[in-house]
Amino acid sequence: MATATPAPKLNRIGLPVLDYRGGKSTLCAGCGHNAISERIIDAMFEMGVEPERVIKMSGIGCSSKSPAYFMSRSHAFNAVHGRMAAVATGAVLANHTLTAIGVSGDGDTASIGMGGFVHMLRRNVPMIYIIEDNGVYGLTKGQFSATADLGSKLKTGVINDLPAIDTCALAIQLGATFVGRSFSGDKKQLLAMLKAAIAHKGTVMLDVISPCVTFNDHEGSTKSYKFMQENDEPINEVGFVPSFQEIEVDYSSGEILDVQMHDGSSLRLRKLLDDYDPTNKANAVRTLMEAHEKNEVLTGVFYINTGQPTFIDLLNVVDEPLATLPESVTRPPKSALDALMANLR
Repeated sequence: MATATPAPKLNRIGLPVLDYRGGKSTLCAGCGHNAISERIIDAMFEMGVEPERVIKMSGIGCSSKSPAYFMSRSHAFNAVHGRMAAVATGAVLANHTLTAIGVSGDGDTASIGMGGFVHMLRRNVPMIYIIEDNGVYGLTKGQFSATADLGSKLKTGVINDLPAIDTCALAIQLGATFVGRSFSGDKKQLLAMLKAAIAHKGTVMLDVISPCVTFNDHEGSTKSYKFMQENDEPINEVGFVPSFQEIEVDYSSGEILDVQMHDGSSLRLRKLLDDYDPTNKANAVRTLMEAHEKNEVLTGVFYINTGQPTFIDLLNVVDEPLATLPESVTRPPKSALDALMANLR
């Protein structure tokens, strides 16, 4: 007798995980970017986010192909090289009721895109900004990017003699209100951080070390799977309790910090470094700088501030999405222009 096929598991809004998937990946087998896409799928599914209420943004590079591999029912825009942050800012202003997620690379962000990136941070634009960080330009044969560590070695034997830009330290200093680093191979940590990111109102900047199996996964690379597995130093264990599902988080003994999120959820952090406080901006930057001196790769939630107003708040934007307002509301009449010109005479 044939056995019945079990019904697919549904999330809190009645959707199966299949509704959160995208197209088949064309990235190299084993690429860390694919693992990140899987965690985004899991996070959106578990949080019960409507796919049609999400806008996916990207720039140019291997990382910028990632949005094609998750949530195919969502709105999407592939911007030009280095301009994703600027385009995403405009999209959020046009409709701040949507959940915005941007996927960029270390080259797309820390080189050509740095100008737009830093202004997105200082404005605290409400979006999730993920850097799929492999330290190289994967589409142009593996040259060092601006996040490549000093002393790191290419497969060709070339040694990097320039200091790396730490996007996490930069994000904390410039105004992002949720900053963390994870590793594409750490499913538990990355998933918890992504779920908390969805619940956060403000700029979330996640730097995710994502090894390039073609150009930067060899001996001498500081962005390889082996290096991360040997040198990953978590500053906290990350758990997340959604507002709609009170569950126990599997923490061992230790000091626990609960951070209340904007939707009532709770980001639960257990300290691994005795004096680490993720709500202290100066302490977060100092910890990252000290880690550089020790050649450590810190992961976890470095900084969080749930009280800072977002760019939408600062602009006093109306509740209705600007993109849906009629021309009669958004375009001043000719009489208003005439009055302005009269005042300038």
